This record gives sequence, structure tokens and C-alpha cells, in this order.
Amino acid sequence: MYESYMTVVGQIITNPVKRITTTGAEVYSFRVASNARRFDRETGEWVDNGTLYASVNCWNKLVGNVASSLMRGDPVIVHGVAKTNEYVTKEGVSRADLDIRAIAVGPDLSRCSVMMQRVKPAPVEPAAEQDTSEHFESESEESDERESVGV
Repeated sequence: MYESYMTVVGQIITNPVKRITTTGAEVYSFRVASNARRFDRETGEWVDNGTLYASVNCWNKLVGNVASSLMRGDPVIVHGVAKTNEYVTKEGVSRADLDIRAIAVGPDLSRCSVMMQRVKPAPVEPAAEQDTSEHFESESEESDERESVGV
């Protein structure tokens, strides 16, 4: 099966919600709207030309960083795997929503500025030093033995 990747430039239109799945995984979700605009030559003005709505789901490392960085109203760029979520409402009406499983989320720097706070990786413990002198001595002894056998 093929995955369809999509990049959406838009604005967060709902308060983001953090939830825990039945398996214990954290998910951070919000909706984004992307307004298309076009220049109307008759009026000489920019006019709205439709809106794309999508539900965005952030998993893994994105959960904490998005939760502490973005909120409703923020301009964002979202990149991820897109799929259609079809469902039936309580009233029995069939609906379909665009869902994006985010791979990357960030502020749209053409519409805002930010102060970066770099995430530092957890420190890595250095490997314990091993005494390899016996290993090298035994290898050299073995090679000496092999050489003398052939003589």
C-alpha cells in the first residue's frame, strides 16, 4: 500500500488536545485550516478561494515539543501522511475528514517569528574501557604457532 504525503500551510483553529491511547501512547491533536487566496483582477483585491481543513495527529517526540510550542491561532506548516477518515454522525449522516499523521510540525516563519529553544538529547554513557591486552597477546601467540607449524 502506498502512503500519500502532504504539506499544509495554515493556521491552528482548535485548542490542541493531548490524549492517551488504550496502549498508553500519547497523541497531540488539533485542526488546521489552509485558506487559498487569489487575486481578482476586476476588483484589484485578494479574495478567499476556498479552505482546506485537516485534523493533525502528532505522535512520539512531536507530542511534547508541539504541546509546549504551539496553540490555537498559530500559523503552522504541517508535513505528514494524509488519509481520509470516513464516519457516520449521531444523526446518521456520512462524513469524511482529512487526517494527517504529522512527521514534522513548525511555525510558519512567513507569518510569525519565534525564539528557538533547542532540545538537547539525553546524555550517552561512555562505553566501559576493556583490557584487551590479553586478547592481542593470545592472537599474536596463535599466529606464531601457525607460522612455526608450516616449517
